[in-house]
Amino acid sequence: MKSILVALAVTVAVCSGCGSASPAPVTPPPASPKPNMNLPPIVQAGTAVLRSRAEDVPAAKIGTPEFHELVKTMIATMRAAPGVGLAAPQIGVPWRLIVLEDREELLKNLTPEERRERERTPFETRVFVNPVLRPIGEEHAMFFEGCLSVKGYVGLVERSLEVEVTGLDEHGAPQTWHVKGWPARILQHEVDHLEGTLYVDRMKTRSFANADQAKALYAGKPIAEVRRMLGL
Repeated sequence: MKSILVALAVTVAVCSGCGSASPAPVTPPPASPKPNMNLPPIVQAGTAVLRSRAEDVPAAKIGTPEFHELVKTMIATMRAAPGVGLAAPQIGVPWRLIVLEDREELLKNLTPEERRERERTPFETRVFVNPVLRPIGEEHAMFFEGCLSVKGYVGLVERSLEVEVTGLDEHGAPQTWHVKGWPARILQHEVDHLEGTLYVDRMKTRSFANADQAKALYAGKPIAEVRRMLGL
């Protein structure tokens, strides 16, 4: 797997990209990772690839067996973490490629009130190649975010409540996704990675906290109360 990732990354500098803006069907989720699957490490803050703008995925690479293997690896890595999204730079590949999903099992510790406030509902696996994101409307929402590349910490981040993303699926078919609430937050977080931006660049700095401490202090509280506690 490491050789595949290296080979894919090397081609970025010499190939042109592609893009599109029409709808396509949801990509069905691939099988869960096998226990012995050799997954790449998730690179951590301080690594150069996380602070550079990712390159468009070359048109000639989309749909190849190597590219499908990369997508499969990213989804397996995201699930093993576990997380709800992953960008290619997070495994060291400087391409504009993201995967995301939100499964019911990841929501089991949220109260019904928390789910409603965050507008968080499960959705099937999505793959976006060379995504372009556009905020919709003027509404924003603030909630805690963490990141697989900033392990152990969280912070409050204000983001657009509703967005539209266009791009390609892993087969090169154009697609558009218009979403609101938590899926919109995940999309913004992952597309930020492609620009070399981490959530810590956008967070309210006084809210930055160890994840366990934040859970102990704020779990179950409405976000308005959390903001009052933090003076935000």
